[in-house]
Amino acid sequence: MADSVPVRCPTCRRENAFTPPTFPCACGAPLTLPVLRGGVPVEILHRTWQSSWVEVRCEVCGRQDEWPAPESGCACGTVVRVPVAPAPALPPPNFPSPGPPGPRPAPAFPLRTPHGLARPAFRPVTIRTARDCVTAAEQYLKWLGYADVARTQERTASGVDLRGTGVVAQVDPTTHSTALREIECVWLNGLNDSALAVFFSLAGYARDARSRADELRLPLFVMDLTGTPQPVNDPADELIKYGAAGR
Repeated sequence: MADSVPVRCPTCRRENAFTPPTFPCACGAPLTLPVLRGGVPVEILHRTWQSSWVEVRCEVCGRQDEWPAPESGCACGTVVRVPVAPAPALPPPNFPSPGPPGPRPAPAFPLRTPHGLARPAFRPVTIRTARDCVTAAEQYLKWLGYADVARTQERTASGVDLRGTGVVAQVDPTTHSTALREIECVWLNGLNDSALAVFFSLAGYARDARSRADELRLPLFVMDLTGTPQPVNDPADELIKYGAAGR
């Protein structure tokens, strides 16, 4: 597992620990994105396809590919792009072979439910479209224990994308920070269904939306292009810790 690095939020100046993501290279070796230590993170206000990917060279086979740019979410709701070290130059043609491919990356340590049962590592869904965002959120809620969660037949005016026993969720795949109104709408849907309301956002949350979610104890998650939701408030942390069984 890669070592975490400190990332300072440009909005609230809080320093957060960030673990660079690891991907499997085509050669089979684990490739950890080389986060630039001491680099200045940039707040993501508007997303573009070009800025959402970085070129990284595999140290084992020398292959250079594009990977999702690493992103970190702060508790204040700000989402930043973490700078990556430039790819090193290719070795000369007579450079010795680095040897056979290394082992595939080990899965993340499984979490345990309050009953002591191991929860398998979450398998993310790479995000390339808005539909992928909903798919990733659906798989994440199932991983948390909401086994019957499914997409709604047609997105309602209130914006609920996913429903299951004891849970409703909205997914915001846009490049703008999620607004206060959307938080309150999904919370009301949860209230009407006597269910937990959860929100997933690709671009983070407006400050008033984040504050309101904290007041309502509504779990908030931000999503990066790897498809792994990250908690941004205490209710989200609690949901990850206890899952559906703890609600």
